Amino acid sequence: MNIYVGNLSFDASEDNLRELFGAYGEVSSVNIIRHRDSGQSKGFGFVEMDDDGAQKAIDELNETEHMGRQLRVNVAKPRSDNRRSGGGGGGYNRGGDRW
Repeated sequence: MNIYVGNLSFDASEDNLRELFGAYGEVSSVNIIRHRDSGQSKGFGFVEMDDDGAQKAIDELNETEHMGRQLRVNVAKPRSDNRRSGGGGGGYNRGGDRW
């Protein structure tokens, strides 16, 4: 199961989360989302672990304090492919008649 972990301390690391969630079951992967340019944490991430351990971790860790922040922990929603791509889009004759 994929778990969303929000309101993370900007100092939290993948190892911190692996240890925290590892108390509830086997952790398959940990990914803290970071800004592309700076590498700074965006304050949220994802933990993947077995279903039984995941549900227990969600129940026990949601709204608890970790590294000075109150965590938001829940089942991750599937990623939407509706992400906007860059660029302007097909605006013909934008600015009125120019003939």
